[in-house]
Amino acid sequence: MVKTAAIPAAAILIIGYFASAALIGPNGLFALGGYRTQLKDKQAQLKTAQDYRATLQHRAELLDPRHVDADYGDEIVRRTTGQVRPDEVIIPRD
Repeated sequence: MVKTAAIPAAAILIIGYFASAALIGPNGLFALGGYRTQLKDKQAQLKTAQDYRATLQHRAELLDPRHVDADYGDEIVRRTTGQVRPDEVIIPRD
């Protein structure tokens, strides 16, 4: 009787192992909530990166060699060469 019950018992244990892994494993159903939270965080990071990229693209367009924006070019030159006085205020046009 033990020999005939051993194979079904082993099959039940194997099925139980895979069923528990499907529920509570690192990629199981209970981990789905964590994935949703990570997705929201990554989407927020992507939005921040896209906004920063748009800002850099706008600044690059202002410094296009064919038609440099005179005010922005002057601001960059004065800032990098240290010619901005402490009492001056630079107002961004973005």
